[in-house]
Amino acid sequence: MAEYDGSQIVVLEGLEAVRKRPGMYIGSTGTKGLHHLIWEILDNGIDEHLAGYCNELQIILQKDGGITVIDNGRGVPVDIHPTKKIPTARVVYTILHAGGKFGNTVYKVSGGLHGVGASVVNALSSKMCVEIKRNGNIYRDSYENGGHPVTKLENGLLPVIGTCKKSETGTKVTFYPDPEIFETVKFSPETICKRLKEIAFLNKGLTLRFKDEKTGEEKVYCEEHGIKSFISYINREATPLHAEPIYIEGSKGDIEVEVAFQYINDYSEQINAYCNRINVVDGGTLVTGFKTALTRVLNSYARELGYLKDKDENYDGKDVRNGLVAIVSIKHPDPQFEGQTKTKLGNTDAKAAVDEVFAAEVTRYFDKNVEVLRTILDNTARSCRARQASDKARSAVLKQLNDFDTKSKLAACSSKKPSECEIYIVEGDSAGGTVKKARNRQTQAVLPLRGKIINVEKATLEKILQNNEIRSMIAAFGCGISDEFDINKLRYDKIIILTDADVDGAHISTLLLTFFYRFMPELILEGKVYRGLPPLYKIEYEIPGKKTKKESKYLMNDFELDKKRREIEHANGRILSLQRYKGLGEMDDTQLWETTLNPAQRVLAQVSIADTVEADEVTNLLMGSNVGPRRQFIIDEAKYANLDIT
Repeated sequence: MAEYDGSQIVVLEGLEAVRKRPGMYIGSTGTKGLHHLIWEILDNGIDEHLAGYCNELQIILQKDGGITVIDNGRGVPVDIHPTKKIPTARVVYTILHAGGKFGNTVYKVSGGLHGVGASVVNALSSKMCVEIKRNGNIYRDSYENGGHPVTKLENGLLPVIGTCKKSETGTKVTFYPDPEIFETVKFSPETICKRLKEIAFLNKGLTLRFKDEKTGEEKVYCEEHGIKSFISYINREATPLHAEPIYIEGSKGDIEVEVAFQYINDYSEQINAYCNRINVVDGGTLVTGFKTALTRVLNSYARELGYLKDKDENYDGKDVRNGLVAIVSIKHPDPQFEGQTKTKLGNTDAKAAVDEVFAAEVTRYFDKNVEVLRTILDNTARSCRARQASDKARSAVLKQLNDFDTKSKLAACSSKKPSECEIYIVEGDSAGGTVKKARNRQTQAVLPLRGKIINVEKATLEKILQNNEIRSMIAAFGCGISDEFDINKLRYDKIIILTDADVDGAHISTLLLTFFYRFMPELILEGKVYRGLPPLYKIEYEIPGKKTKKESKYLMNDFELDKKRREIEHANGRILSLQRYKGLGEMDDTQLWETTLNPAQRVLAQVSIADTVEADEVTNLLMGSNVGPRRQFIIDEAKYANLDIT
């Protein structure tokens, strides 16, 4: 064994660290991370818009696979940087943590990776070219192979490649993701356009132009009414209780507040939060401020208009928010995030600002629109009566959970420390039996499900709690459900869904995730839910000249299989056998431990919510009662699906 001393410590300099650990900066090297590169460059232009200097962004999908982003902001500075002694633009695109977002002098509010976005994109690109319009000139700088400058400076400055009007300013960035870094370098026009539409809603007055040079498709996004139009878009398939979404705006100190909301004929609530136009998935103080103010204002009006008598208790927050669809968006000069996923706002001044601004402005609105107010209060009163009627039945069912027998199903682990324990949710007794034999009994529990659980999107809570499989999970987790949920009582650090890689397995996973999302969302938001990814293939082969005549490898998917076949062919080897696993039951306990249960070797996919609007929309679309939109979604998405009939 090599001696462990200072010589063993490797220091990665500059952009090399990004290329070595790209996931630390953009999340993954899959399609999500690939498209994140676009968002980072877009963010720079949007920051210029928020500062009042940019009203148009262009995104061009090049024929050769590159992406061009053009903004008409002020243009990245091209003068010599006072400490680095090279052009400032080169500092921005080649040095981490260099940018104008660290103080409040250039950008009052900003998003993105705060000074590393542009350089990270450069580090993960095979080529990047930057053109800057500033001072009546057009400057250019180019980089290759992960951010290495290839443009020769002229007297220490970027070369001027043309001239323009002095009033013309802006930055044009073209980059090509490095195929050695990413699993795919093929961008999705649909993903880009969907993001641009959301950006337009959150930045009213900003024009975003998209062009796909491969197909000639062009689209323009611009929303003059901002998040008010966003609410209308979210509710396009719903039945609203009042015709127009309500829009509130104002500011307290340096914090700007926007709220848009509308009530629909539904029994759930949907509150989407944004801070500096970044989706704050876990909510936080800005949502708390909104909820507190809304409940207080509506209870005050309820007593004033006779909905509540002196002896009546105030309406509960759930009553007030039943059927509510809202967007709370703030601009904050110094947002502080908390929680494991860093998507929960912690600033106490944000709560105070939203509470104060919303309460004052919505009161003015309701004073002028009493009919809308009465419609909302009627809905609140109905919700309160329904809740009170169902509370007794629900309490009775929840009380039964304390006595619910899980011993016949749950194979518990011996450890009582939640931090080291995990539970596998598997389909059927056959797979459950194999997993039970393969597991580590000290830390791994197994709960087999007999059949598919109820679709919670179409059922009341009382009916849901009568489902034995759901009751088994609630009892096993130990943290309650819905209003009684307490994540601090969760008995496992990881909840792992382990199903077969077929249509039934996918359906069971979807039903489980829908249940978690609707009634235990904290499990997902706190990063406790995972999908186990067993391999699809086992290949045995031999390579000439190797000491070991026969070798074997597990492969996760068809992409890995094709890649391995090419490697074997290139080495003049031959495949001895190829086994395809159609289900977990086809593996013996040793294989299952090696591939799927062993923490040192297994592959887990953590379930997360990147966009609350999209999560609600897709969940309702796929699992709700409205057949028409679901049928159209399946038709539209069928071209992206892989059909497996083996």
